[in-house]
Order: sequence, then structure tokens, then C-alpha cells
Amino acid sequence: MGRGERIVLLADMNAFYASVEQALDPALRKQPVIVCGDPERRHGIVLAASYEAKALGVKTGMPVSRAKELCPAARLVRPRMSTYVQVSVRIIDILKQFSPQVEPFSIDEAFVEMTGCEALFGDGLTAARRIQHRIHSETGIHCSIGIGPNKLLAKMAAGLKKPRGLTLLTRQDVPKRLWPLPVIQLFGVGSRMERHFHRMGIRTIGDLARTDPALLHHRFGVIGRVLHQSAHGMDNSPVDPFSLDGSKSIGHQFTLPRDYTEEGELRLVLRELAEEVAGRARKAGYTGRTLSLTLKGSDFRSIHRSLTMPDPSNLGRPLFRTAMELFHRHWTGQPIRLVGITLGNLLPDRGIQLTLFEEKEKEQKLAEAVDGIREKFGTRSIFLARSLSGASVFADRSEKIGGHLM
Repeated sequence: MGRGERIVLLADMNAFYASVEQALDPALRKQPVIVCGDPERRHGIVLAASYEAKALGVKTGMPVSRAKELCPAARLVRPRMSTYVQVSVRIIDILKQFSPQVEPFSIDEAFVEMTGCEALFGDGLTAARRIQHRIHSETGIHCSIGIGPNKLLAKMAAGLKKPRGLTLLTRQDVPKRLWPLPVIQLFGVGSRMERHFHRMGIRTIGDLARTDPALLHHRFGVIGRVLHQSAHGMDNSPVDPFSLDGSKSIGHQFTLPRDYTEEGELRLVLRELAEEVAGRARKAGYTGRTLSLTLKGSDFRSIHRSLTMPDPSNLGRPLFRTAMELFHRHWTGQPIRLVGITLGNLLPDRGIQLTLFEEKEKEQKLAEAVDGIREKFGTRSIFLARSLSGASVFADRSEKIGGHLM
């Protein structure tokens, strides 16, 4: 890259979930591995596939039944999200040993600003090789790394060669290496924007780069000009180590093992989800004022409704009460296949506001005791007695979250 240009890396863990499983279990190495939900409980979607499985046509988002047709010898593995998060945190810690400016982009990707670190770790390519080696030697995970003068080109470079790629992309490389690619491959272009571009005769990144930016601004507003600049490899956004600090919401949704039609069944699921979301909020150090409820019917039509609570909370009972209020207002009795709860309008947790007629302090201490037990003995060590019923999703949720340490 030219003198005075930034050096930005994007580290992309290859087939991350499947790679973690292979790293933890030697019997899975060099075998086709598919991380997926349980087809018997309607979670039969491929979440990740090892490169041995990908070579046979298995793709993320594919129904497990189709994946098994393509790859009958595949080893099916249930996801363990807590384990993947722990490995991701370890990888971020490794990256921070190369630069203080590390921006997690997703659970398996992170930007690293290496500008000014050349005297310690060499140029971009040299630093990237060292990072690849450290990550693999300490976690068993292979990664592809893109190197560029900005985040956009580093991201695009990382996608040009997988697995275990190491790709440098400069502004001068853009016409030759990026412009021939389909426009959908430009970061920031989704399927909907792709359809708009196709109707305008824009099919490649080069077509977009050659389009009048004024026309793009007229059609799509600011995003049109931004994508035009992206097609030319232009991006001034900083690597922000604090990008995740301003969390806007904490939530979870769950596909039920069958269509639930009884209020009692749905009431139990909402209680379990409220407790889970509340626990995650406490762990992250937040309370929230607004609770949102999602219900998806058996016809795949969804209802999303929100309600602001009188006081911010990260306790299961207030979240559950609010969820039930929304549920009674908006459930028409149709069969439900998916339920979700999200806590928004987050605020730093600065303790509870005591009232005369509520035992909030007692409830807070109880929640903290439950958190402590689960932290020490695992998610399934303590739970609501009613979660022993057949309608419960707690056991399936805790198994999916996992409790294994690397």
C-alpha cells in the first residue's frame, strides 16, 4: 500500500461454529461437520458447515434434510452458543495484543487498525500472517484475513479467498479485482438493493462505479452515494473499539417444537424467555424500559408489539407481566410457532428503585442468587419447577446455549 495510507485488517474465522467443534473434538477434524438445530423440533436449519461439508454443496440456511441428502456422512452437531462466544472473546483478546484498536464486527469477524504498529509487527501482510498463526495455535481455528487501506476494502479482501486466505487489496486494485464482480458482492448491497440495481441495468460493481452518483442519490438518497463511493473503494469510517458498547436491545426468540394453541403453554414459554432475557441484561449490566413481544403464527404472519414499563427493569417477573399484557392485547387465538421477547431502551444498571408496595429488593437478591448458581454449576442447575412440563422450551434452550468451556 502507498506510504501514509492506513493499514486495516479484517479477520474472518472460517466456518466458525463448525471449526470450533472440530477444534474441541479431534474425531471431527477433516470430517464433514454440520452445526444445526434439531429437525424433530423444527430447528432443522444448517447454522454452519465445515469446509468438508461445503465442498459437497452444503450451505448455511439450508434445511438439514437437504444437507443430509448432499452429504450423508456428515456429523450433525447441536449448537453451543456460549462456547462459541467464549472462543470469540479469546480471539478478540489475541487481536488486542497486536493493536489497541480492535472492533468486533460479528461473533466471527473483527477489524484491526494496524496503522502505526509497523515497527512492532511489520507491514500488513507480515502482521496478518502472525495473527493467523497465533489464532490457530491458541484456539485451533483457521481464519482468512483481508488487508486494505480502509475497513471496506479489508472486508472485501477477506471474502476473496477462503479458507485460510491472506489477501491485500489496494485502491489501485479496485477496477481490476472488484469491478468485474456481481454487484451483490459489494458490502452493503443486499438482495433488495440488487433487484433495484438490476432494473437500472447495474449488474456488476463496475456498473455501479460508472453510474452517475447524482442519479443514485435521486433514486436511493444518501445510501446511493455511499454505495457509489464503496464501488470506488472509498471508506473513511474508523475502527471503533467501542462500537458494541451502545447496545440498543437484548432479546431472544424461539421456534416452538410444535404449534402452541393453549394460553397456558404460551404463558410458560413467555415466562422462560422473560427470565432468560432478564438474566442476559443483568449479566451485561443493563436495565430496560421497553419490552417488545414477537408472535409468529403457523401461517408465518408475525405480530410485533412494544410497551414501555413504568420503571426500567432487568428482573424476570416485571418483564413477564409486561409480555403477558401485550400477549392478552394482541393474541387472537391463532396457533403460534415462534415467540420472542426483546428488552429495549437500555440504561446502565444503577440498582433498583424501591417502592412501598413491591418487594423489589428481595426479588433482586433472588435473581442474583440464581445468576451465581448458574455461573458456577451451569444453565440447567436451577430453573422454574413449571419448566418440567411438556410445554417448556427451557431444556432445549439450555442445551443449545451449552455449558462447555474450551
